[in-house]
Amino acid sequence: MSILVIGEHDNTALRPSTLNVVTAAKALGSDIDVLIAGSDCQGAADEAATIAGVARVLKADDAALSDGLAENMAPLVQSLAGNYSHVLAPATTYGKNLLPRAAAILDVQQISDISGIESEDTFVRPIYAGNAMATVRSNDALKLITVRTTSFEAAEFGGAAPVEDVSGGIDAQLSTFAGEELTRSERPELTTADIIVSGGRGMQSSENFAMLETLADKLGAAVGASRAAVDAGYVPNDYQVGQTGKVVAPNVYIAVGISGAIQHLAGMKDSKIIVAINKDEEAPIFQVADYGWVADLFEAIPQLEAALGANAS
Repeated sequence: MSILVIGEHDNTALRPSTLNVVTAAKALGSDIDVLIAGSDCQGAADEAATIAGVARVLKADDAALSDGLAENMAPLVQSLAGNYSHVLAPATTYGKNLLPRAAAILDVQQISDISGIESEDTFVRPIYAGNAMATVRSNDALKLITVRTTSFEAAEFGGAAPVEDVSGGIDAQLSTFAGEELTRSERPELTTADIIVSGGRGMQSSENFAMLETLADKLGAAVGASRAAVDAGYVPNDYQVGQTGKVVAPNVYIAVGISGAIQHLAGMKDSKIIVAINKDEEAPIFQVADYGWVADLFEAIPQLEAALGANAS
């Protein structure tokens, strides 16, 4: 079987999500191509060529593809898909925008947000905010799939695949790229951070989140939040972890003042180690935590910072 992985990138470098999708593709077969579509995207193509297990990199370099508009990308995917049994993309904003359009053009049913692969036609995906796992089988000859990247390890580098130019970039004239506003931070990005410190409604105010930011800086961690904290206006929307926020799976997730609503657990329960700090010993977060600390967070966080400072010295 031949598998096409749609690479996510900024024309210069790959997004980490591409590496996780390649690992998922390896569970389906060994004949894996990566599509790098953009404008002046040689840098991203060269990086993709070094992913271990990739057979070829297909580079579609056209001005119409420069901003990754799904309306322009979908016809390109359609033109290439006939050579493959599976087309995979990350279940990120990029993949979720593109693949349904391609699936509609190709008249196949997309399989969304898979977290496991049982065979070439059978996949596992979360439903009901991750409280149940559905095993689904597709009879389509061509399978278009978005991959939950937190469920698969990142592929290693060390390959040397050839880069081949392909055509297919067209301007569908259905949309234009007007601009983007990106949040800049010296801290790691939430979806790729090794350590995340998250706060919930228990933080009580935006000013108190400074405590978590200080702790995160000592740990080299990203800062996240529950939906309750975001809705209360303590932190911006891009901090939100959960079903309607960002899905993360860091090595360490520290939940501070977070009760553990189903929607939040859906976004972080795949973390390798979960540490919960909450004064309510009945809080649901303790049911998924590897380490639980029943304490007032306003006392616990200073103690934790002091312990970190003592270890550093």
